[in-house]
Amino acid sequence: MRKLSLDGADFTSMVLQGANQLHLHSEHVNSLNVFPVPDGDTGTNMNLTMAAGVNELREKSSASIGKSAEVLSKGLLMGARGNSGVILSQLFRGFSKSVTGLDSIQSVQFAAALQNGVDTAYKAVVKPVEGTILTVAKEAAKHAVYIARRTTDVIELMQEVLEKAKEALANTPNQLPVLKQVGVVDSGGQGLVYIYEGFLSALQLGDTAIPDAARPAVEDQGKRPSAVTSAIPHTHAAQSQLSTEDIEFLYDMEFFIQLNLGNARKKFDEQLFRKTLARNGDSIIVIADDEIVKVHVHSKTPGDVLNEALLYGEITKINILNMREQHRDLLADGGDVTPMPELFPAIDHEVSDFIETVVEPPADEIASYGIISVSMGQGISDIFTSLGVDIVLSGGQTMNPSTEDFVKAIESISAQHIFILPNNSNIILAAQQSKELVPDRDVTVLPAKTIPQGLAAAFAFQEDESVQVNAEAMEQAIAHVQSGQVTYSIRDTNLDGLDIKAGHYIGIHNSKIVATKESLVETCQGLLGQMIDNGDEIVTVLVGDDAEQATTEELTAWMAEQYPDAEVEIHTGGQPIYHYIFSVE
Repeated sequence: MRKLSLDGADFTSMVLQGANQLHLHSEHVNSLNVFPVPDGDTGTNMNLTMAAGVNELREKSSASIGKSAEVLSKGLLMGARGNSGVILSQLFRGFSKSVTGLDSIQSVQFAAALQNGVDTAYKAVVKPVEGTILTVAKEAAKHAVYIARRTTDVIELMQEVLEKAKEALANTPNQLPVLKQVGVVDSGGQGLVYIYEGFLSALQLGDTAIPDAARPAVEDQGKRPSAVTSAIPHTHAAQSQLSTEDIEFLYDMEFFIQLNLGNARKKFDEQLFRKTLARNGDSIIVIADDEIVKVHVHSKTPGDVLNEALLYGEITKINILNMREQHRDLLADGGDVTPMPELFPAIDHEVSDFIETVVEPPADEIASYGIISVSMGQGISDIFTSLGVDIVLSGGQTMNPSTEDFVKAIESISAQHIFILPNNSNIILAAQQSKELVPDRDVTVLPAKTIPQGLAAAFAFQEDESVQVNAEAMEQAIAHVQSGQVTYSIRDTNLDGLDIKAGHYIGIHNSKIVATKESLVETCQGLLGQMIDNGDEIVTVLVGDDAEQATTEELTAWMAEQYPDAEVEIHTGGQPIYHYIFSVE
């Protein structure tokens, strides 16, 4: 079968199948994270980014490839999450610009569009790193331009593009030594290969390629599996280490409360509602505005949750899952697959899933400054708010805010100048991209890559100083503070001379793992020993959701004995994944 051109319908089918292929393998992409931490999120970010683009494409698809590519580009741009998602959005942004105004394209134009996507993505990244998704895209596009001179068959061209992408992906460990050290290929590059596999599948299968969440992956349909994928050792997820009966709050609930509908019996009180949910639940997320409340909770008593919600209005979009049932199914299937998010989750354009705290300035006054910060954990969010941050976007690893979340936050603040504190290296690109989408607003994205850096920057801010003075002071504060995090390893690996075992704790100093022990306290001690130089520093401890009081007390007593001149501050951070976050100044 030969195909000599691509129109809007062809392109839509390719994108849908590419998104489906990525969705089916997003957990494998997550598992390729260099650090063996439980929050590898490249696959999640790319999956959610593609989902945002697909939502737009489904609603506004066109017979014209130029128009369809433009719709996809806009959806990806606004929905981009994490560095991989932003780069992915830029690849398709360049592709879209190359096919603007065209109803269909031939092989040479397709190759040129891929190349323009690469050029656009490289320009968007300040310091491009080879051995990443950028390299995979670049090598594939370069090869496409070469092959397009020799064939008019788009299917043959896509086959060559996919094979070159796989070859480039397999070579990424030779370009990034840390990949070779850990024994993985680049996660973003692997995600792009899955998308290209979907592209080829769509072209080969024609109309039957429209994805179905239940459709087997390409390799399950008798086709040759990716050589790269089969070369990667499979890593068991945390699910296989958990007993089903240990899932205490077994009902995973998500719903909306329409405050202006139904027979509300009392005015909505967010703090009271949270406390009520916490009696028999955890993993509580409540996002509210004047008309609607989005609720997520793991609960023992779903009936009580719904009855409480009904006091405030009408309940809509109810979704309840039994996590014990899910876990039993996972174990029956091998116990090494984490539940996947919905293939194309709806993007709610009315209520941002990430804005948790909004402090509106007076209507008749435009403030000199506004500050947007990203946080994980209610306790940390409260600290940012107390330091004068106007909007706290809930996020971090595995829950990166999208470009659109930043755009909405910027547009909601009445201020002459806005500072953004991403507080995670994987969020900086999305923040910078949002700045470009609101050119009429004066925005500075500060290079805060950790929560301690963000807190130090917020503390250094002075309302009565100039933009330049504040920017310099906040950047100095970011550079001065040392950051530490403690979590657990999800796999055996050897990194920077450390023999890391699955299930053991790991201490991360800035961006390097420096301590690992079976004991949480010993890991914390090893990490702090690397961070504290003179013993007279200010040490701030942010206690996570999974930390026990007895452990915190033991750690505090140890610091008092080892560093009697240090000023130690303990705060409830409430952050997931990381038992403790340390700041040393």
